Amino acid sequence: QMRVEIKALHQRLKSTIVYVTHDQIEAMTMADRIVVMDRGRIQQVGAPLELYDRPANKFVASFLGSPSMSFVSGSLKTALEKTWFESAGGGRLALAGKQVPADSAVEAGIRPEHFVIGEAVDAMAIRVDVVEPTGSETHVYGAIGADTVRAVFRDRVPVRPGDLLPVSVDPGNIHLFDKATGLPL
Repeated sequence: QMRVEIKALHQRLKSTIVYVTHDQIEAMTMADRIVVMDRGRIQQVGAPLELYDRPANKFVASFLGSPSMSFVSGSLKTALEKTWFESAGGGRLALAGKQVPADSAVEAGIRPEHFVIGEAVDAMAIRVDVVEPTGSETHVYGAIGADTVRAVFRDRVPVRPGDLLPVSVDPGNIHLFDKATGLPL
């Protein structure tokens, strides 16, 4: 594979290589530092996992990852010193230590591998459209409310199109973006 050969060459030569690609998997696996650009403007610069874990905006969050991050529309609610994300589709997710104005129009960004199956106090339901068993993983494509989501599970998941799959997300794995600006909260 060319990607492996280029990375081996880079390690052997120990010199700087500038590699331009639209393939985010190539960028993630080959780079020491990534520059993400949108329409000629730099959006974020950093190590691959830094950009993956702490994207500077919704564009960077959606660009890195395969399958890409899912975005669920909703708002933030606060009561009794607790804050949670409430999806437009009616589900809710607990948030850890987020100090943001309640009733803000936001999008929760969730990486496909961060969905956890199971009933929980703070959960949402994916309306399943397509199930792709790959052997080692199960990819589930569906919707939460009107928002398309992709989930990847390391297990075999016995669901079929039309099922409602209850899921939750660890609060530390929820990325919140201002709906109007795409900036993180």
